[in-house]
Order: sequence, then C-alpha cells, then structure tokens
Amino acid sequence: MNRLIYFGTDGIRGRVGITPITPDFVLKLGWAAGKVLSRYSKGRSNQIIIGKDTRISGYMLESALESGLAAAGLSAALTGPMPTPAIAYLTRAFRAEAGIVISASHNPFYDNGIKFFSVKGTKLDSEVEYSIETELNKCLTCVDPKELGKASRIVDAAGRYIEFCKGTFPTHLSLRKLKIVVDCANGATYQIAPSVFRELGAKVVTIACHPNGVNINKECGATNIRQLRAQVLAKKADLGIAYDGDGDRVIMVDHFGNKVDGDQMLYIIAREKLYRNKQLTGGIVGTLMSNMGLVSALKQLNIPFIRAGIGDRCVLAMLKKKGWHIGGENSGHIVLLDKTTTGDGIIVALQILSAMVNNCVSLYELCNDICLLPQILVNVYYSGSDSPLDSDSVKKEAKAVAEELSEQGRVLLRKSGTEPYIRIMVEGKRYDKILYLANRIASAIRSQTK
Repeated sequence: MNRLIYFGTDGIRGRVGITPITPDFVLKLGWAAGKVLSRYSKGRSNQIIIGKDTRISGYMLESALESGLAAAGLSAALTGPMPTPAIAYLTRAFRAEAGIVISASHNPFYDNGIKFFSVKGTKLDSEVEYSIETELNKCLTCVDPKELGKASRIVDAAGRYIEFCKGTFPTHLSLRKLKIVVDCANGATYQIAPSVFRELGAKVVTIACHPNGVNINKECGATNIRQLRAQVLAKKADLGIAYDGDGDRVIMVDHFGNKVDGDQMLYIIAREKLYRNKQLTGGIVGTLMSNMGLVSALKQLNIPFIRAGIGDRCVLAMLKKKGWHIGGENSGHIVLLDKTTTGDGIIVALQILSAMVNNCVSLYELCNDICLLPQILVNVYYSGSDSPLDSDSVKKEAKAVAEELSEQGRVLLRKSGTEPYIRIMVEGKRYDKILYLANRIASAIRSQTK
C-alpha cells in the first residue's frame, strides 16, 4: 500500500485555515470522496450523511463538503451537531453510502478534521483512503446539472440515536436511584448524553453543556476532569461522566472523585459479561498504552489479553482478526462490537451503569479488583520532518530507562498521529521514580528539537 499523505490515524486533521483544513481543500476532498465512493457503491446509494461537533469552523467546512459532494453527484444529509458514533449508527440505519464527521475530537477549537465511515459504520479501508488521495490530484469536474447532488436535513437524527443508545441498556433496569454529573466538553454530546441518562431515570447535573463554537474541550471534558471531580463532590453525586468533543471517548469519576479510565472500564465490562451473562467472546484487546494492572487483573479471571497498536483502527483490526468483541484504550476510547461498530462513549457509560445497578454497588466498588500502576505521560513538541525518536542519544536514554525499570515497569515512545508531539509514557510501581525517568527521556528529546 502506498503512503497516505493527508489521512492519519483518525481521518484528516489540522489547524483551520492551514492546508488541509481550508475551504478549498475540503471542497475538493468532498468531490474526490464522492467520485471514489460512487465507484465503490455499485449503485447502492448516492446519499452521504454529514455530522459535526460544535466548533465554529464546522459550518464553513460543512458547506464546502456539501458542495464538493454535489459536484460529484452525491447528496448530503445533514444532522447538525452529533457525536461521531451517532454518524456511524445513522450511516448504517439509512443505508447511506458513507458518513462524514467534521471534528477534531479532543483537540482545541482552532483545529478541525474530517472522518469517514463506510456503509457498514466502520472506518474506511486504507485502500479507499488512498483512492481518495489519488483523486485529489486530478482536476475538479462537475457532473451534468441534472445529476448534481442535493442537500437535506435529518430532523429526527438526535431522537433516533438516543433510542439506539437506550436500547443497549437492559430493559429491566433503571437509573432512578442515581445522581450523575455529566460533562459534555461543550461538544457534540451536549444535547444527547443528558437526555439518554434522564430518560433512563437518572437525576442529571450537567456541566460544559453550553457550546459557543470556541469553548469545546476548554478546561473540561474527558481530557480535563477537574470540574467534573469538583461537581461530583459538591453535589454528592454517585458518579461523574466526561466526554471528549465528539463523544467517542469517556472518562468517569466515582463518588470519592477518583478517576476511572478506559482500562478500568474494560475490566468492569469484561468481568460483568464473564460472571453475569457468560457472554464474553474470547478476550480483550488493549493497546501499547494499556496499564500492566489491567493485564494482571484480567489474568486473575483467566481472560485472554492482547496488545494492538495505538488508535481505534488498530484495536478494531485486532478484534476482527481474533473474533473478539471488546477492546479499547486507557484514554477512554472503547469499542464494543456486540453493541455498535465504533467507539461510543455513551454506550460504554451505559454498560458501566448497568453493572452498578445489576450488582447494587458503587463505581468505586466495581474498581476494587483492578489496581493500576502509576503512569506518567509527557508530551514534547517537535516540528520538521526528522523525528527525534531516530536520534541515537534518545534511543540510548530510552534503553537505559527500560533497563532500570526491568520487569517492574515499561517505557513507550511514539509520535502522535494527530498532533506534532512525541508522546512519552513511563509506567512503574513508584510515581516519583517514573516521573524522574520520564523527564530524563523528555530532556533527551528536547535536546534534539532545538
């Protein structure tokens, strides 16, 4: 497979106003995608569903995509602000040719991106992405006027998706006894998530549910749970739930204010399936970032575990290869293939809530049997085409740290697939030691970026 230029691990992403996130590029991207998808569709459909998060730039990019698709002869069905997993679901429900999400997930408002879903509600194959990039090199042409695509709006999109989410929660259970604080990151879940939990009976306290186009992910949401912790304690809530800007990630907080991450949620969901319904198929797929504590806890239950590469695409590929159903990342991006086709923060939270209600226990108690090792995550900015990870001095320092940790921990260095950062992860038994070791590696990397 040839190297992709624009498509990264999660679609195309960047700063608004800088190629590729410009109106002219996105217009041509819509056209190129339309041409390619028309060839792959074999006449199934000419409809593309387009959703977006709450960034101010979404309006501009939505119009550009719509125009490009129309020029290629495809029609756009617009949903307005909707979580990324909702577009995956609606694409399947409407038998649309594809779904497109305008979002940069957990990034700041000044970034944006374009994600594609196939007719099956899954990420596009690399082969299709390469075909779209190849089409981008051609001159934009317009179909005959009578074949131009049209634009319409799906007026009941939110209601459809709310009912779909509720359908993954056991019908004999209720959330009536729970008070939940929900942090929607001023993003795409701001109307959806509170409604789902309220309609299932919970008392819901909302924060970061007033998007203005520029406050998405700002000091809130899954990447910053300070407000969520404070509100859970202040309101004496049973738990808190935080989403990222597009709703495919979820992080939770127990009634003591303790963070519950993706590794802990994977364990809770796997154990519940194993013990209650005997419906656990195979094992669990994690990533290179998955905590050693998760591996140990699953081993105690005799549940197989395997690591995939970073990113939901790698997790999904491994799940399909193994024939398993549950996988995810400690960031809170979890895939439950027995429920849906992609990471879905609302559906994941509902499975945790189901375990709480089924067992009449708190979220804190559900986490008792998994003990995570401390992890330090350090991001080092870099620019240019040369990666600091190729430096001999960085390799030497990383090797020295790994040897010092021995079997009591591990180190992982990688380039971010969505931002210009080197990600440093050091894991071990003592927080002070791994902090020191992570900063040693960070210093070595910074010396190569000056």
